[in-house]
Amino acid sequence: MADLDRNVLGQSYGATWGQAAAADIDIGLRKHMLQIYNYMASGLLLSGIVAIVVANTGLQDVFFQTAANGRVGYTGLGFVAMLAPIGIILAMSFGAARMSSGTLQGLYWGLVGTMGIGFAVLLKVYTGVSVARVFFITSAAFGALSLYGYTTKKSLSGVGTFLFMGLIGMVIAGVVNIFMQSSMMSFIISCVGLLVFSGLIAFDTQRLKNEYLEVRGTSLEERSAIMGAVSLYLNFVNLMQILLSFLGDRK
Repeated sequence: MADLDRNVLGQSYGATWGQAAAADIDIGLRKHMLQIYNYMASGLLLSGIVAIVVANTGLQDVFFQTAANGRVGYTGLGFVAMLAPIGIILAMSFGAARMSSGTLQGLYWGLVGTMGIGFAVLLKVYTGVSVARVFFITSAAFGALSLYGYTTKKSLSGVGTFLFMGLIGMVIAGVVNIFMQSSMMSFIISCVGLLVFSGLIAFDTQRLKNEYLEVRGTSLEERSAIMGAVSLYLNFVNLMQILLSFLGDRK
């Protein structure tokens, strides 16, 4: 009888400790995801401030030049600013494991800052009201898609392969269309991009949620949050630019 009592007590304590551990993980996960969203939101805010400052001051002449036909082009420094984010993303992607959290943070703020310079073009092409409207539409869509990725019990890992293939196809088609200048191809690329980046928001949210269990309580947790913010930030801004091409009012 005593052995039975001890077994029952052991199962009870085991269940209690299991519940406590699960609750601890759940709290830590929410904190981790909130940190990612805070990084992302702060990055969007900084990009927006930089874009507004560049588009409404003499700095626009440093980065952009307007041709006689009204098309907006880039100066030499403007091309550097446009290419800089690619270099920063590559540096963060391949060097994240060796970099300190402080270095990654610095690169992240540099990334969103230089991205803001590129976004100044949008403010020169589209009306401020339409940019604000599309921003809120994108925010609502992002929130719904990210919530789905966080709460769904269905694994999205298989979908990720197709999304990556679609992304590569978009890049190739975009390069080809630089020479073809086909409006129909541009429309198709935008439609594919709408699906790809919508899917990536849900996929990356679930991936970051699952990744937390691997980095929880280690020195990689902070770095995971920063790199996670980069993924969601890029998904957001790409989705917004595509929606702007459909819904934006040109000046």
